[in-house]
Amino acid sequence: MNLLIVEDEHRMAELLRKGLTEEGHTATCAVDGAEGLALAQSYEFDVIILDVMMPKLSGYELARRLRADKIGTPILMLTARDSVPDIARGLDLGADDYLTKPFSFDELMARLRAVQRRGRVAQDANLRVADLALDPTSRAVLRGQERICLTRTEYNLLESLMYRAGKVVARRALIEAVWGFDRDVEENRLDAFMYLLRNKIDPPGRPKLIHTVRGVGYMVGSDGQV
Repeated sequence: MNLLIVEDEHRMAELLRKGLTEEGHTATCAVDGAEGLALAQSYEFDVIILDVMMPKLSGYELARRLRADKIGTPILMLTARDSVPDIARGLDLGADDYLTKPFSFDELMARLRAVQRRGRVAQDANLRVADLALDPTSRAVLRGQERICLTRTEYNLLESLMYRAGKVVARRALIEAVWGFDRDVEENRLDAFMYLLRNKIDPPGRPKLIHTVRGVGYMVGSDGQV
């Protein structure tokens, strides 16, 4: 999953980022509600982990603004305020679930999986382009009937492209989606991983599905979409 953590307590944000990254997910951190809003409006995330008590914009106000902007990314709220009115307020403003502090990491992971499944319920479970299929739940990738084995980075690149199938994804947006905003990743590293991914997704004799848009970025699409 590509996750946005909006948490002003540095130690908590870093613990979440480290734990989620070790589980194979991509985690981007925002230090206040205003930064979280800007990131959520500019990039696509699978789930937003949102603290309630924050400077600039509270978690409640951020959830309200996201839903008002028609941003339907699932939201998991984290807070020490566990009264029924507080929980009801967060859910009424658009949160999908509510987890009170302190909590176990196993419970956090279970809640994240649950809200992601609910958030994708209106969509086909698989992402598809021509005969290429990707299942975000199992992380399985198929080209026709052949299963393709990808590394974590290759999978994250492909998933980021397939969520935007038929659209060009800028190079910097891909780097930030896969490696995070706080990593200094050179663009030739992206090109190297795209080369490896192409060799697996587009073998000789198959129609090409991964395309380079020179000077801009990459896209996944069939011939009719390019």
